[in-house]
Amino acid sequence: MSVKKYKIAVIQLNLNDVAENNLKKCLSWVRDAANKGAEVILLPELYSSHYFCQSEDVDNFALAEPLYGTSFVAFSALAKELGVVIIVPFFEKRMAGIYHNSAYIIDTDGTEAGLYRKMHIPDDPHFYEKFYFTPGDLGFQAIQTKKGKVGTLICWDQWYPEAARLTALKGAEVLFYPTAIGWHPQEKEEFGENQHGAWMNVMKGHAVANGVFVAAANRIGLEQYLPDTAGIQFWGSSFIAGPQGEILAQASHDQEEILIAEVDLDLQENVRQNWPFFRDRRIDAFGDITKRAID
Repeated sequence: MSVKKYKIAVIQLNLNDVAENNLKKCLSWVRDAANKGAEVILLPELYSSHYFCQSEDVDNFALAEPLYGTSFVAFSALAKELGVVIIVPFFEKRMAGIYHNSAYIIDTDGTEAGLYRKMHIPDDPHFYEKFYFTPGDLGFQAIQTKKGKVGTLICWDQWYPEAARLTALKGAEVLFYPTAIGWHPQEKEEFGENQHGAWMNVMKGHAVANGVFVAAANRIGLEQYLPDTAGIQFWGSSFIAGPQGEILAQASHDQEEILIAEVDLDLQENVRQNWPFFRDRRIDAFGDITKRAID
């Protein structure tokens, strides 16, 4: 069972193309978050490298690791040492030719509480994820840890209310979103404010519609590693929201930061009692939601 109150953290970082440097850095920042009182700690999407999906390049598959490899070993030991839950997003090599964008949920004793594989895979300019990632096959999950019952979704999953709803209906108290999202620099002036606002608003909406806490961890910095391209300017702005969409903590656009907020299950209960959206759902009328289009 979950405790009534526990503290969660999101870590916002600038990451590069050297896996061992990113691992060392993230281990240090997780330790700092735990020292500040965090009990469930979230890292950004694909923590161990730069965001390599800016191009379609078979050499990038070398960045993947098998299940229970380097990332799991390192963060499992740290979780056990510190007595915290760590959500570790990584590039999973499942077998030759099958790769996933995945996240471990590592419990306080260092064991695997759960594994999530990203369900929605984008294919946009410089976000060419379909080239690398097979869609997840583990479904939407709420994972019981020794601190709380949590749901992990990944980046592009952020835009889908169905993913948030199904995860919340399974009992998740917090929706954690490891993220790698930013602006195309040449578009920022014209579209940047609306793009960032939409990203914030849709996840705050998930918090309200489901009466859950929401936490998103993004990266920062201009990643311009391809010649003759403008790269991606990751917009940071990681945040934690409460069950009415209220912002409990928010990071800057350009600084490495740790955000910490408290999950209060009595507050969640009170919000759901007063805004009983789950009670009033017309599940008898929702059958068409599983259709691609209603012609």
